Amino acid sequence: MRHMKIPAKVANFLKKQKVKHEVLEHRRVYTAYDLAQTLKKKLSDVAKTLVVKVDKGHVILVLPASRQVDFKALKKVLGAKKVEIDRENVMVKLFKVPAGALSPFHGVMTKLPVYIDKALMKAQKTVVQAGSFEESVHMKTKDLLKAVEGKLANFSKKRQG
Repeated sequence: MRHMKIPAKVANFLKKQKVKHEVLEHRRVYTAYDLAQTLKKKLSDVAKTLVVKVDKGHVILVLPASRQVDFKALKKVLGAKKVEIDRENVMVKLFKVPAGALSPFHGVMTKLPVYIDKALMKAQKTVVQAGSFEESVHMKTKDLLKAVEGKLANFSKKRQG
């Protein structure tokens, strides 16, 4: 099995930002939900990262895996007319990472705004995807917010079903 390490870009970014973090190795997973199951973490302690197309641009959203985007609330937060989750091939082009391997750190690296849902701040520490399917980063949630220059907002609701 080929081991897919955290991309050097992400590792260097964390080092440069002096963000204390721990790299967690795990079996290959593609979703925040599977990540939580694999690491035996609560869904509320695992962050999922999404790219959303807003009017004419993109923003990155980070929210607990236990919640889903509330598009009405998000439109208000962003003052946008149209908000939709972008197709994965767009993400691959924008960030040059495999679909599903997007991390919140890619926002800073690509100068895209990063919005962090306030619900995530309830977790002292959070597990974040870091551009790899087999390694994630465990860090203080407030350090994540600082590192990605995140804007705090309410844009999620409890997952249905």
